[in-house]
Parts: sequence; structure tokens; C-alpha cells
Amino acid sequence: MCVALPGLAISTNQGQLTGRGLEGFYRAGRRVLSRCQVRVAGREPLPIQARMTAADCARFVGTLRTSPQAGPDPDVVVVRTRHADGTERITLHSAAVRPLRVPVEVALGTDLADLGAIACGNSGPEVSATVHDAGLRWSSAHGNSTVTADPSPTDALASAGLLRWEFALPPGGSASIELRVRPDGAGPVRAVGRAATSPLAPARAAGDDPRVEALLRTSVEDLQALLLRDPAHPADTHLAAGVPWRCGLAPAEALAAARMTLPLGTRLAVGTLRTLARTQLRGQGPQSGMIPGPIRDAGPHLPPGCTGTEATLLFPALLAEARLWGLPGPETEELLPAAERCLTWLRMTAGDGTYLRDPQPGGPVRCETQAHAHRAALLGADLLDACGRPGGGELRQWAQALRTTFRADFWIDDVGGGRPAAARAPDGRHVPHLGAAAVHLLDTGLLGGGERAPGLLDKVQTEQLARLLGGPAMDSGWGLRGLSAKEAGHNPFGHRSGAVRVHETALAVAGLAAADYEKEASVLLRGLLGAAEAFGHRLPEMYAGERRTDGSAPLPHPAACRPAATAAAAGVLMLTTLAGIRPDAPTGTVTLRPVRSAPLGEIVMTGLRVAGAPFSVRVSRLGLAMVEEAADGLQLRA
Repeated sequence: MCVALPGLAISTNQGQLTGRGLEGFYRAGRRVLSRCQVRVAGREPLPIQARMTAADCARFVGTLRTSPQAGPDPDVVVVRTRHADGTERITLHSAAVRPLRVPVEVALGTDLADLGAIACGNSGPEVSATVHDAGLRWSSAHGNSTVTADPSPTDALASAGLLRWEFALPPGGSASIELRVRPDGAGPVRAVGRAATSPLAPARAAGDDPRVEALLRTSVEDLQALLLRDPAHPADTHLAAGVPWRCGLAPAEALAAARMTLPLGTRLAVGTLRTLARTQLRGQGPQSGMIPGPIRDAGPHLPPGCTGTEATLLFPALLAEARLWGLPGPETEELLPAAERCLTWLRMTAGDGTYLRDPQPGGPVRCETQAHAHRAALLGADLLDACGRPGGGELRQWAQALRTTFRADFWIDDVGGGRPAAARAPDGRHVPHLGAAAVHLLDTGLLGGGERAPGLLDKVQTEQLARLLGGPAMDSGWGLRGLSAKEAGHNPFGHRSGAVRVHETALAVAGLAAADYEKEASVLLRGLLGAAEAFGHRLPEMYAGERRTDGSAPLPHPAACRPAATAAAAGVLMLTTLAGIRPDAPTGTVTLRPVRSAPLGEIVMTGLRVAGAPFSVRVSRLGLAMVEEAADGLQLRA
């Protein structure tokens, strides 16, 4: 899967585009080419290798024998280099000892179908082609596309969708064909991530474990590939949720990913916040101040939840933390009114009660929502105070009341030491099921001075949660299951009922490390790193929560996006957690709280961003962190 949105190319590892399933070149969600089948001397090359060379490029190698007298060795190598921008180069290399005349045919076709229709099996038949310049053209009521070839084909058959060439290859010689597919009148794909103004710093990692270099490099490349611009405000960029199913903006995921990538700079955060501020609901109704978002499945034990609630609570938290990482004052001030509206919505919706309930009538009080609300209140209060705005004291008072009641109302005592409830029903009954949503209780957020915000659980409860997350019912060996294997309704492939969702495991690693439960954090870290290696370091959104055994590999989930914004961002969070970077750019300080056990040995990260300047840090095998590059005047706080 080659990605450079709005361009996308999907194929199997055979290299040929057959038009089956999702195969094809896409532009802005429409399949502009579904079939691209190469035959050399009347035969398809034998595929021998397929690999990604970058997030937006794949290379396929095939071989064939042009003469039966040549013995078992192939004498022609066919290399196809495919790019997400709609270009493909087909190169033939001759290893024959005599000159070869090699006929080449490329069969092309497309249905011009929308990605959503293809996913539902409603793509329709191929569109008839016409000969157009040095290639073919297709047109229908849904759109049009053109394939041009360089060099021009010697023959073009529109009825068969066929382009033909004949090459004379000397011994050791080569010949190439370049195909370019795009809608009529459209220029080449201008991928946001490839622009010189990309909002993400090109950070790199190295160390004793060679996997860290590959994971961070691939994570940054995938994030670059998923970048989109707001068409009406091209200076503002945000992340698409994932490929191929969710190539547009998903507010909660975009905010979560921007927050996890703050070590790569604050420009993605500010672009995401600006884009979502323009969608914020206004007026006098109960939804005033909300960032709208779709309903999301919550598993077998809870009704679907509103991602708009999560996005509304993430907005002020992201702005508060972006300020600490170095978001300039004018941009903070620009976005502050939208954050204040989010915080006002929080207080108005909670009302005189302690908890933030689901917006739908009769909905439960979710544990995860209280964690988001508590963090938003504390980080929002910190932000308001720093910017000289009123309301911080009221938010802290509400958060204190929430902590007090939550620790009593949401904790279920049992012979195993207890657990947090997943939710409370409207009648006050516990929804007792243990799942990965509980990790949000550990994600308390960053305050000024390098201090972590207090959490909803007390120390004893936090220790018990750490023990549960590190146990075999939750930890699959590849990451945290969405629902404990001991719970009714557990399904290793369930979106929220057993599959490993990568970003939840990364949040657990960060939260456990910050709370000094390094053993549990290290085990989860190694599991996720092992899964990343199995997936070629391009982590999917989720994968099956099957138990890890000797010689096993994580099972892909058929509906998972890969790459996905939160999964790629999780790679950044997971590795930067090892250094424990806690900046406070407004005061010109940074605190380091590294994982002292150094679970991956020595690690060096360069090209990060703190206070708008390059930041590099080294964590030794003894778990000591040292700043190797930083902004002028940035002081290390003890």
C-alpha cells in the first residue's frame, strides 16, 4: 500500500494490478486505474520480491526466460517501481548473451469507482477505453482518467485496453516504460508530507536495538503520507485517520495523533486545532462548544459512544500541552477562545453533578470519558491561568470533586485486588468489564514545570491497574487486548472486544512509565516493538489479540487501516517515552524522566523539536538521559 494522500496505490505482493478487491491507483478516494497487467514475450513475469522502499513507493521484481535453450536461469529481470502519485516505471534488464527482441504488453482498465462503493462490493463493470495521445482514456458519469506512456506505445487497442511495445535489448541492456495515471486536467499529486513546509520534524533514532531506527523512520514517513490540507485554509494541515478506509478527517483520532507527535513539533497540532475550531458548534443549545464527531462502537457491553465528546475534551488538552512544547504565544491566544468554549461545554454539561454523562439520553457514565474530562479540566485550568483568563479555579475544584467521588464510585473491590469499572449504568450499577479503555486513567497529561497532572486513581488503585494490565488476560504478548480474555464476549478480532489497538498500548506504556511501573511498561513496550517488526515497522491500527507463543506472529485484522494516524503516532510516543521529555517552553526549561531500566539499551533520538528548535537526547544503558542538542537558553530542570 503506497500512500501520499490524496494519492494511493494498493496491490498484492505479486505486483500485477488485476482489478480484484481494492487493487488499483486512487486519487481523492476514486479508483482511476484498477488494472495494470504486464506481459513480456507473451507471459507474466514470475514474481520473486515485493517491498516498500518508502511510505509512498513499492518495488516489485520478477523474472522470466525468453528462450527455452537458456537453461533454468532467467535472462530477463522486470522491475516495477510504483508510486502513490500515480506513476509506475517498468524496467526490463537483459542478462542474455545475445541480443533480444522483447515484446511488452500492458493491459489497463478501470471502473472509476468510489472507494466506499468498492468496499461494499458495488464497484460496477470496467469503463470502455478510448485511445488518447500516448495512452488510453476512460470517462463515465463518475469522472474520468487518463494513462499516458513514455515512450509512446507502438500500438494501442482501446477495445482491449492494451498498449504494446517492442524493445531491442543488447546483452546486458535495459529499457523502461513510465506510465502516468491521473484524472483529466489534474496535475501530479502534491503530497503535503513531501512539501518543504511539512509540519513534522524528520526525527531519527539509533541505539542498541536496531528496531528503534526502523520504527521511528517508518512512523514519521507514514505520518507524512497521511497529511491533508484544509482546502479553504491550505496553511493548516491535519492527519487523515488511516488508509484505505478512512482517508478523511476523524476529529478525535486527529487530535490524539497530533498530541502524541508533539515531540516532532507543534505545527501539526496548531493546524489540527485550527481546522477543528472551524467546525466547533456555536449558539445557545446544550451542544454549544462541542467539536462534532461520529458515533463509535464501544464493544459488546456498552452502547456506541460519541467521539465528539472525546474530541471536545482533547482540544484544550492538546492546546495546553502544545504550549508547553513550544507553540508560540500568538497562536496559543488565537486558539484560546475555542478551547474556552470546550471547557465551558464541559462545565455546563456536567452541571451540578460530578460526572460527565453520555450526551444521549439514558447513556452510561463511562470511565474513559471521566479520564478525558478530568485531564481537560486540569490542563485547561493550567492553560487559562497561564494566559491570564478566568475559570481555572472552578475547573480545578470540579476535578477535585471528580477525583474524590470517582475513587469510591468507580472502584470494584474483589478477591483479586479490585478493578476500575468500565462504566456506571444510569441506575448506578457497575459495568464491571476490564478493557484497554482503562489505560486512559493513566494518561493524566502534562502541567507546567515538568509535573504530571494527578490522576483519577489513588496510588493503591494505580498499582492494581498496573498489575492487571501486565497480566496475561490483558497483555497478549503483542500489546493490550481491547477486552480482557477472561471477560464474556471476548473476541481476539473484535474492534473493542479483544483486538490490540496500538495507540492504547502506547498510552499504557507512557502512563505506566510516568507512574514508575517500569516493569509493566517495559514488557508492553517490547511486545509492541515485536509486533512492529512483524508488520515491517508499519504498525496497523489494530490486530488480533491472540496469545503470543514461540515462533508466532501477530495476526492482521482484515478491517484495520494501515498506515493509521494513531498507530504511526504511537511509535513516536513509545520511543520518546524512554527519554521522559517534559518541556516547559514558556519558562525555558525541560525536565527528563527517563525509563531507568533502559529496556532497549542505549537509544539516541535526534531531530526532535522543543521550543521550536532541534532537540536531541541520549538515554544510556544505565537509564541516564543527556541532552545533546537544544534551543539556546533552554535549561535542564532537575
